[in-house]
Amino acid sequence: MNKATAVAGPLLLSPTDHALVLIDFQSQMAFATHTIDISALRNNVSLIAKGAAGFKVPVVLTTVAEKSFSGPMFPELPSIFPNQTVYDRTSMNTWEDQPVIDEINRIGKQRLVLAGLWTSVCIVGPALSALDQGFEVYVITDACGDVSVEAHERAVSRMVQAGAVPMTSVQYLLELQRDWARGETYGLTTSIARDHAGGYGIGIQYAKALFGVQEGGH
Repeated sequence: MNKATAVAGPLLLSPTDHALVLIDFQSQMAFATHTIDISALRNNVSLIAKGAAGFKVPVVLTTVAEKSFSGPMFPELPSIFPNQTVYDRTSMNTWEDQPVIDEINRIGKQRLVLAGLWTSVCIVGPALSALDQGFEVYVITDACGDVSVEAHERAVSRMVQAGAVPMTSVQYLLELQRDWARGETYGLTTSIARDHAGGYGIGIQYAKALFGVQEGGH
């Protein structure tokens, strides 16, 4: 009989065990995205980007044909990651771009978390390629979008069948924090949640303002 121990399982993410790869959050890709409202998408992208920046997760930013077709990256990303290199590609599959792969290898994490547009092209390509090369892959599905619900759902199903792990943006943030007793990132996590986590964020604000109560009894 197994005995339980009060430690986190290795399948959970931590700030030090992965890189976040943000792919093709660009205007041309957003115009044809119909599976999620663009304001909701931008909110979720801001949430995960601020979480990664605050927890010092290594981040890779990449675009496709920025100057010739797809347009600039969502403005919140260069604001959150000022002066960070953005890798512009010609390949639809990020994993086939050598400068991106050089950066992945430089970072040296075997666990990758992906988000971007569109799910069925820009996320499926690197997810399946990375899995094939022995990486662990997580996909933040509500920080992705596609031209149709069918395209998005089939893409997620295909990646899951190949071994990728789906998750959501708020789940990503809270998994980085994981324990409200971690005081050094408590304020960071709750401030991001207040600004971007919908009803949950409003609830944090409400509890603090009316009752002086915070998550975890802080």
